[in-house]
Amino acid sequence: MIQMPEPDTAVLANRAGIIAALRQAAPDAVIDDPAETRVYECDALSAYRCAPLAVVLPRSTEEVSVVLATCHRLGVPVVPRGAGTSLAGGSMPTADAVVIGLARMNKVLEIAPEDRLVRVQTGRTNLSVTTAVEGQGFFFAPDPSSQLACAIGGNIAMNSGGAHCLKYGVTTNNLLGVRLVLMDGTIVDLGGPSGEGPSLDLLGVVCGAEGQLGIVTEATLRILPKPAGARPVLVAFDSSETAGACVAAIIRSGVLPVAIEFMDGPCIAATEAHSGAGYPDCEALLIIEVEGSDPEIDEQLGLIRAVAQSFDPIEFRESQSEDESRRIWLGRKSAFGAMGQLGDYICLDGTIPVSSLPVVLAEIGVLSKRYGLAVANVFHAGDGNMHPLILYDANTPGELDKAEALGADILRLCVRAGGCLTGEHGVGIEKRDLMREQYSSADLEAQMRVKDVFDPGWLLNAAKVFPLDLSAERKRVARLGVHHAS
Repeated sequence: MIQMPEPDTAVLANRAGIIAALRQAAPDAVIDDPAETRVYECDALSAYRCAPLAVVLPRSTEEVSVVLATCHRLGVPVVPRGAGTSLAGGSMPTADAVVIGLARMNKVLEIAPEDRLVRVQTGRTNLSVTTAVEGQGFFFAPDPSSQLACAIGGNIAMNSGGAHCLKYGVTTNNLLGVRLVLMDGTIVDLGGPSGEGPSLDLLGVVCGAEGQLGIVTEATLRILPKPAGARPVLVAFDSSETAGACVAAIIRSGVLPVAIEFMDGPCIAATEAHSGAGYPDCEALLIIEVEGSDPEIDEQLGLIRAVAQSFDPIEFRESQSEDESRRIWLGRKSAFGAMGQLGDYICLDGTIPVSSLPVVLAEIGVLSKRYGLAVANVFHAGDGNMHPLILYDANTPGELDKAEALGADILRLCVRAGGCLTGEHGVGIEKRDLMREQYSSADLEAQMRVKDVFDPGWLLNAAKVFPLDLSAERKRVARLGVHHAS
């Protein structure tokens, strides 16, 4: 069971004064009715919930600055929130925290096709960035499965990827600059149209920092010309291990598909029942997409077919129409929702070297049997970003604890295989207390010193990323410093 810190009693006692100060800072932007703040008590990791002290929905960077400065002055913790799609509890509040939600900050501020960039407020959803520029022949490459709903701010916080990151990279590879508001209200610009200049790469530090360093209110994003064409293929196998070995062989061959996605039998069955994508009946399925002109696509698929045939696939099927291609990807993008119809699940995102896929998939099967809980797999195979879905019954006492224990063992397996705890969902509260599995005390200390500089009071997104005992001690020392200074 994931633990959260006790709320600051002094903050709770001053609730009325804090809300009055927030209303002065951001009129018409404050929500304090408990019935309305319940909407913000969790994100997509819905097993854990806590209503915040209040919610503020600013419309501008300047409003964010004033609100943060107010919270800083009053010693109030702050939780940044984009669209609330985090699967790791990245935007779960504490009872003494003010949630700053950026949903109203969704404007496109600038489109510069000649410079291949778009500048947006970070409450804008991922897919709507592409919608804004596709009429001029461009697209925004990162495409998480939640791209219809997830916000750019969350993409930056978690350094999100998606199905097509194999070729185009994750958010940090498509981020040119940000406007960042620090906890004390200071506004700073990092990077810009040409990316980070000849200085410390603070833009790289902020991307993936999970709201620990400040709130990103505006982002300058790289946009790319739409390819001449794209074509997905379905490659079906009789075992997950064989499919994993095929992925490694394709990567080793030198072919660079745009995407290689993996789905196992339970996910395939659930997705077919949900969306009717036309997937074959098999134990494991690869969705491989290549792009370019028709001759380029044919050449790449010829090479991929040759590699795949050496693994004796049940079926190798090329999409024959735009509608079929759309259905193939609709199925993959709706897989998490389809699995949700089967019951409760935890979704992990440990990442491993592609060469380790067969061994790790087999070991996950062993762990699944040991714990007596089913595990389904659907993930970005091309870069080894796994998404094991651990199925459990939330109404059965002890099952959540058992599912979390299984999840911890799967993540330890990923680290032992040379991978990491998270590929794109972030650490949040979910993996916070597993950070010692990957990092030494010195490693964690170095990371916490970075936070010390940006957020000396440890007020931003409390109880996330770092082991709870370490962050609690850091905050205790920070309070002593404030008291001594006063």
